[in-house]
Amino acid sequence: MINIVSRMLRASLISFAMVSLAPLVMGQQAYPNKPVRIIVPYPPGGTADIVGRTIAEKLGVIWGQSVIVENRAGAGGTIGVDAAAKAAPDGYTMVLGVTGPLTIAPSINSQLAYDPLRDLVPVTLVAAVPSLIAVHPSVPARDLKELIALAKSQPGKLTFASAGNGTSVHIAGELLKSMAGVDILHVPYKGGVPALNDLMGGQVSMIIENMPQLLPQVRAGKIRALAVTTQQRSPALADLPAVSEVLPGYEATTWFGLLAPAKTPQEIVRKVQSDVAKIGMLPDVKDRFAGLGAEVIASTPEAFATHLRSELVRFSKVIKDANIKAE
Repeated sequence: MINIVSRMLRASLISFAMVSLAPLVMGQQAYPNKPVRIIVPYPPGGTADIVGRTIAEKLGVIWGQSVIVENRAGAGGTIGVDAAAKAAPDGYTMVLGVTGPLTIAPSINSQLAYDPLRDLVPVTLVAAVPSLIAVHPSVPARDLKELIALAKSQPGKLTFASAGNGTSVHIAGELLKSMAGVDILHVPYKGGVPALNDLMGGQVSMIIENMPQLLPQVRAGKIRALAVTTQQRSPALADLPAVSEVLPGYEATTWFGLLAPAKTPQEIVRKVQSDVAKIGMLPDVKDRFAGLGAEVIASTPEAFATHLRSELVRFSKVIKDANIKAE
């Protein structure tokens, strides 16, 4: 009798557990049951676009659903991020967040329409791209130590170009100036291409820009790379020192991560994070990112959230110290 009751009790508990888990299991099977949109807050063809389309393509294969990349450029990436923050929190809209609109814009623009910590939920970091510090061949500095010494001997005479005021590469330059104790004049451009063109033409002394944009010109000998902005050397230019070898603690990378609107169900966030982690392990994805000089990253939502908060604090100090204002 006891055995029969025990078996009945076990059967009841199993049935209850199956009923309790049914909505979650069904929800996992049901998502996604229609096309998913990933907003890339920059124009087609750039590094962010390549990263976003790579992830979208592979997620589409895993899910058996269309994953559409929507380029929503403008205002330094903030227009696209704002559109994602205001989307329905159902998992069908995400944004490929980038350093600038998530951790720099909040400290520069007091009228920003979104709060990255309040209005978005981090899903996973995807990749990080180093920047290069490069100079025109006429600049008499063969390495970063010599550049710092030259800048100290000629305060305000050297100039550094960036893709624009308040961009991640601008902040990377301000961080360099602060840590090295040098006075180098910032010259903002409306994008990395005109900044690079003026560097090659000798109108500016140096540039800080994402590695993919500068690699072809470095390899062609048109500009001279002095350092990479990651903490360690990059496999793409293994002989090039990291800035941290001269200025310990320096790091300024452009990172990319997926975020969803706040209140997106956690089971969807976890599923997307898990599937993106699988994508990052694929050899063809690693090769494609390596061609950009990018490092594949697969973080948990919690780790991404911690990273986001720490970057907001770090860049806020740099921006305040350099008195950077919105244009």
